[in-house]
Amino acid sequence: MKKILYRAETRGHKYNGWLDTYNTFSFADYFNPERINFGALRVINDDTIKGGEGFGSHLHNNMEIVSIPLDGALEHRDNLGHVSVVNPGDIQVFTSGSGIIHSVYNADNEKPVSFFQIWVLPKEKNVAPKYAQKSFDFTNSCNELIHLISPDRDNGCLHINQDAWFSMGTFTKGNSFEYELRREGNGLYAMVVEGEFALSDETLRHRDGIGVFDTDRVKITSLSDVGRILLIDVTMAV
Repeated sequence: MKKILYRAETRGHKYNGWLDTYNTFSFADYFNPERINFGALRVINDDTIKGGEGFGSHLHNNMEIVSIPLDGALEHRDNLGHVSVVNPGDIQVFTSGSGIIHSVYNADNEKPVSFFQIWVLPKEKNVAPKYAQKSFDFTNSCNELIHLISPDRDNGCLHINQDAWFSMGTFTKGNSFEYELRREGNGLYAMVVEGEFALSDETLRHRDGIGVFDTDRVKITSLSDVGRILLIDVTMAV
């Protein structure tokens, strides 16, 4: 097994008055040649947007884009006609493919919104753009992984145009599970959303991440009374 640690305090950071963002991988003004991607996983931004502010209309192409709200609400609009509010418990994914223009704003004029913005390099380029959003029951699910995103359209997951599987779960102290990677040649990126976990002989705390590869399974243990972890099982062949 090989591993790469991404400690929370080593991430890029920028605050411009309305956006407070932490970047695990090189993005915009933050550039680190040793942190460009983890396989097809290209961006994980931990964003907080001030009330009433947001990203105006802009173009994306040939990228799979996932938004996971943590607190507050996001408003999404695009040139395909989608207008939606994405709340905690919702997962949003869209294939930008041949090109999509969208905007993302804080849906509340006062309260900040916090969310993960995640980009994954696509398996096929220039496909037709598409948008999807789904609610998942994180509140009543404890000590189990909830499967969120998959290339196989299985188990009620949202679809992604890449060999990548997203899962998230809330676990109580002492609970362990063994994650088996979905495909040979994939790696696992794990990020602690809340709490503390042990993974691959490393202790991970709030917003710490780790990428492991050249293995087919990983043991994960919750070390806090209540902890939440995000897992991204992704192809390393890019």
